Amino acid sequence: MELIDNFLADFASFVWGLPLLFLLIGGGFGLLIYSRFLPFRYLFHAIQVLRGKYDDPNDPGQISHFQALTTALSATIGMGNIAGVAVAISIGGPGAIFWMWISGIIGMSTKFFTSTLAIMYRGKEPDSAESINLNRNSEGILDENIEGKKVENVEGGPMYFIVEGLGENWKPLAIFFSLAGLLGALPVFNVNQLTQAIGDILLEPNGIEVTFNVNLIIGIILAIITSVVILGGLKRISQLSAKLVPSMVLLYFISIVCILLLNYEEVPKYFMMIFTDAFAAKNYSGDPLLGGMVGGLILLGIRRGAFSNEAGIGTAPMAHGAAKTNEPVREGLVAMLGPAIDTLIVCTLTALAILVTGVWQSSAANGVSLTATAFSNSFPVFGNYLLLLCVAVFSVSSLFSYSYYGSKCMGFIVGTKHKHFYNYFYIASIIVGATYPLSSMLNLIDGSFALMAIPTMTATILMAPRVMKEARKYFDKL
Repeated sequence: MELIDNFLADFASFVWGLPLLFLLIGGGFGLLIYSRFLPFRYLFHAIQVLRGKYDDPNDPGQISHFQALTTALSATIGMGNIAGVAVAISIGGPGAIFWMWISGIIGMSTKFFTSTLAIMYRGKEPDSAESINLNRNSEGILDENIEGKKVENVEGGPMYFIVEGLGENWKPLAIFFSLAGLLGALPVFNVNQLTQAIGDILLEPNGIEVTFNVNLIIGIILAIITSVVILGGLKRISQLSAKLVPSMVLLYFISIVCILLLNYEEVPKYFMMIFTDAFAAKNYSGDPLLGGMVGGLILLGIRRGAFSNEAGIGTAPMAHGAAKTNEPVREGLVAMLGPAIDTLIVCTLTALAILVTGVWQSSAANGVSLTATAFSNSFPVFGNYLLLLCVAVFSVSSLFSYSYYGSKCMGFIVGTKHKHFYNYFYIASIIVGATYPLSSMLNLIDGSFALMAIPTMTATILMAPRVMKEARKYFDKL
């Protein structure tokens, strides 16, 4: 186990080097400047689209704009926002949150571009005899000849917009993304942290020792629950996510606000520390980057931000690519709201709760246990259980969404009639996540996300002019 842990740590450190940092953040910042902040100017319109004002049941796709966003958010709002933030603070202190914010702001622009491309270049099942490009030609122009065709089973995601937008010669890049996605979509980190939360909050306080066998039993129970939902397909996943995610976000939001009100005198101090510590790195305890602690802190914040909002990684476009719409820009605008919700709002609330309660300095806990300590200090009787409820719903809903992402990657490689085999591999990995240490699971997902970002960002940057052409056309018409 130690050998595997060391290998995964070296793997994650290697792929998360400077080249990827420049591609993910430098590329995203370039897209932000290139678009002249255009998507941000239509934030209110994005909310109207999300509310269903422009929904057309006759448009190709499988789920509504709202269901697409909640499906994507059910994967991102969860352990990345609760445990991921705690990991960032325990290693980097308050300053890590600032660089997560930067990742989130840049990520809004990145998600606009990637999810717009996911609709512009949607595909059909790859084992179909028909051309998989149903909507647009190589220049992104709508193909009017698709009228009357049955197109409910459209597919979206980086692997499709790479092949359809850049051509068959780029298919190896699409396959590379899909192979990395098979690992990146595994639920091992979410399961690991949910298992830890159940042990720390529910079992140990009641005298039940948390052993390997106990974690194994928890993993098996989670595997059974997950299998019931994911074998029902995307519609069942999206319907459940649309019901669970908003209510849990609201409950979590109210809980954190109460913690902040109880410690209101500390809020201004730590809010300012997020800014000052971002450039001083006084509380950073990780490895330096380019010989500097600030460089290491920036990389930590970007990695945790990428895990939180997944902008540029390529998972969210797979959910948004299934939305019922023939207007790519609309879905890009809806997708853009994702990083704003999960990184700028939810992550910030979690961070402030950990900081103002002082547990980031007084507790040796890490991951979700650190957040649980903040809750228990603020609400001594029921705080732990309140967090456990939120964690359980966020984690389980994440399990559903990630299974969809992984099966889509499998479907692209071997054909959709065989993609269901991934679900069995996925369910088995739940048991692995429940029984392996946190560091191994975190490094595995970090490394896989890094590999997924390479083809996603490369293709997005190359096709950015087509997105802007589509955006100008859409906004002029609007």
